[in-house]
Amino acid sequence: MGDRGDGGGSAFGAELERMLVDRRISWRTLADLVGYTPSWLSKVKNGTPPSAELARRCDQVLEAGGTLISLANNEIAARPAQLPAAAARFVGREEHLAVLRATLTGDHQRGTPAVVAVDGAPGTGKTTLALRLAHDVAPRFPDGQLYVDLQGYSPVELPLRPTDVLEEFLSALGVSGNAIPAEQEQRAKMFRSLVARGRVLIVLDNAAESQQLEPLLPGSGDCAVVVTSRRRLSGMAMRTNAKQLTLGPMTETEATTLLSRVIGEQRTATEPAAITALAQRCAHLPLALRIAAERVATHPHRSVDELVEELDADDQRLDGLATDDSIAVRAVFSWSYRDLSGESARMFRLLGLFRGAQISTAAAAALAGVPVHHGRRLLERLASVHLLEGLARDRYRLHDLLRVYAAELAGAEESAPARQEAVRRLTDWYLHTAERANETLAPFRVHTLEVPAAGPTVTPEGFTDPVEALRWCDGELANLVPLIQTAIDHGLLDTAWRVGIAMWDYFSLRTPMGVWVSTHLLAEQAARTAGDLFAQAWVQTNLAAAKHRLHEFDQATELYRSALAIRERIGDEHGQAWTLAGLGFLHLDQGLAEEAEQVAGRALARFRELGDRHGEVVTMSTLGEVLRLRGLTQQALDALTEALRVADECEDPSAQADALGKMAEAHLALGDREQALDCLNRALAIARDGQNRWGEADILSRRGAVLRGLGRVGDARRSWEAALRLYSEVDDRRATDVRAQLETLS
Repeated sequence: MGDRGDGGGSAFGAELERMLVDRRISWRTLADLVGYTPSWLSKVKNGTPPSAELARRCDQVLEAGGTLISLANNEIAARPAQLPAAAARFVGREEHLAVLRATLTGDHQRGTPAVVAVDGAPGTGKTTLALRLAHDVAPRFPDGQLYVDLQGYSPVELPLRPTDVLEEFLSALGVSGNAIPAEQEQRAKMFRSLVARGRVLIVLDNAAESQQLEPLLPGSGDCAVVVTSRRRLSGMAMRTNAKQLTLGPMTETEATTLLSRVIGEQRTATEPAAITALAQRCAHLPLALRIAAERVATHPHRSVDELVEELDADDQRLDGLATDDSIAVRAVFSWSYRDLSGESARMFRLLGLFRGAQISTAAAAALAGVPVHHGRRLLERLASVHLLEGLARDRYRLHDLLRVYAAELAGAEESAPARQEAVRRLTDWYLHTAERANETLAPFRVHTLEVPAAGPTVTPEGFTDPVEALRWCDGELANLVPLIQTAIDHGLLDTAWRVGIAMWDYFSLRTPMGVWVSTHLLAEQAARTAGDLFAQAWVQTNLAAAKHRLHEFDQATELYRSALAIRERIGDEHGQAWTLAGLGFLHLDQGLAEEAEQVAGRALARFRELGDRHGEVVTMSTLGEVLRLRGLTQQALDALTEALRVADECEDPSAQADALGKMAEAHLALGDREQALDCLNRALAIARDGQNRWGEADILSRRGAVLRGLGRVGDARRSWEAALRLYSEVDDRRATDVRAQLETLS
């Protein structure tokens, strides 16, 4: 290898030019004689290795007697070009490529090679990206390209030893077998010495760990290295200042484009919805996408929808993503799985039992029946090999296809009792933690839900204040429906309905209505299956409250009446009081003052008998509103003032805001907009302090109307805009009403 840069020559090029000068032949004439273009010969003149055929023709035309052929053979051996072919249909990853190209070809400290490390989960296309990158930048490294698959996750082979890789590299660089040292350290020194003479690109694919890479790294700042691995190689990165990039699934656009390239644009255009669905079923993983696309392409008479249907069944999804001539997705995943310790492998299997969007360290520890600190170590191990993705706030996400694979392993390697016990631990942890969170959110309320004691290995979360409790509930919102479904699937019906009930205080504060309804429909299913009338009535009451907020008044009424009948039948007095209170709220919104007064009066009497101050003050506010609807405005104000006093004594912010909101309506009825606005401003501060999104939206909506009546149009607009954002956030249909009010201001 000569000591040259981009424009340097070579022994072959120098000898060829000498012969041309001696024979008085121009480069253009030589091009005509050997049948190659002048531009290509110019590259050879400036250092590009000649092909064997070009060398043969030049040697023949110039009657060099084999000299040029010999020089070419030496240079071809000394300038390896080992890169496998890049993917024929490379799609997307443009931003990643741009960053990596800039790292490899930009300025960097001399004596330090440019290193990029691409890590990611199985099937994300790390090798494909690395090879595309390597071919793109190869012209910048004219002294050769070395490539090796280090077999870090091979299903049948151990990871390659660095000493064996060095022997292969040295041989490719022209070192004869008998000249290659026996010891690894000596081989590494010779390797660094050889590549230091020029600019070499080295691709180290599928690395197992940093130690495997250390002897294979050059010392020259003119060389570059591309590494791929399933784990983040922090040790190597720290020593080399490598640019690290974690590769995830493709974007939806990239995924559909890849499918289109393989399947064909005509079929893609014919079934766009099916293409999108197929991309989703493949979780936008390049490997899965390519396998699925090839299946579609090789069966032109089958619709894309047919394959989507195959993949829809979880227990068949991985089988559907396998072809006779490509690696099955399951096999790719198994390479990482087999590298795990027994405990880490068990944690991975058990994670497949839960279909939640993500899981916290504490929940995963409960699932596995281990202490939280030990569970964290196991999860970190899984994340290090990309079988899990680490998220913020000590949470992790399992890729859809990896979850299917983990579930398969759980079914095959865990006994039925072990699976059942793991799900019991997980659902118990959620139930007890939800109960603690909601008690923290509403310490003023009488909590009557009885929850069986948790097992010895279940340690629920604790909460010091409502903000912390809200943060936990917000983080688990997407997990509630799959959690309850998981409990039902494993016959844990008592736990299933209790989880929905335990989340009541959170639901009433801020949850999107879709989750509230979905969890309670599942809870009702569990209660009915269990034949538990007590549970059915409780779930129906909570579901009726959700239907009320959705303005589905007929369904709400039916649910309340059904729940009341059951509670009267089984003698659930506390439950009767809350069902009657709910009916009172509903009748108020329907403008049925007389009916509201009747049921609210019954509820108030029950709450007072039971000593439930929270229930008492809530019902007092309802009766105060009844008085206003009947035209007894001053009496209504007196009753609501008393309700506010009791709410203050109970330190019940929800009841305080509710009473103030109703007092504002009474002041408006008396024509006093300023007093009404003062009440609403006080209520708004309380709702915001308690992070009650639904209550805040309701108050902002009323406040907008008052502000407009006062002629403060700009303030009214801002209040309504804030209400609209919150109503939209909690899926409340009153967003439509607020939007209409805003339109009147335009």
